[in-house]
Amino acid sequence: MKKKRFSEEQIISILKENEAGIPIRELARKYGFCEQTFYRWKSKFGGMEVSDARKLKKLEEENRRLKQLVGELSLDNQALKWVIEKNA
Repeated sequence: MKKKRFSEEQIISILKENEAGIPIRELARKYGFCEQTFYRWKSKFGGMEVSDARKLKKLEEENRRLKQLVGELSLDNQALKWVIEKNA
C-alpha cells in the first residue's frame, strides 16, 4: 500500500489554515500538493477535529477487519455445504 505523505493531523491543520483565509494555491505551493488533493481532503476531513479523524481511522480499520471475517466465514460455509452435498 502506498505510504501517505501527510498524516490526518497535518491534513486537518492545512484545512484549518484555509478556513483562516489562506488561499488554496498558496497552501498547495507551501506544502507541495495539488489543488485536487485539497478538495479530496476537504470532502473527507472537512469540519473534523484531530480526535474525530482518529476515531474515523479506527472505525475504518474495524470495518475492514469485519469484512475480511465475513468473507472467510462465507467461504467456510460454502465449503461445508459442498461437503454435505457431496456426501448426500
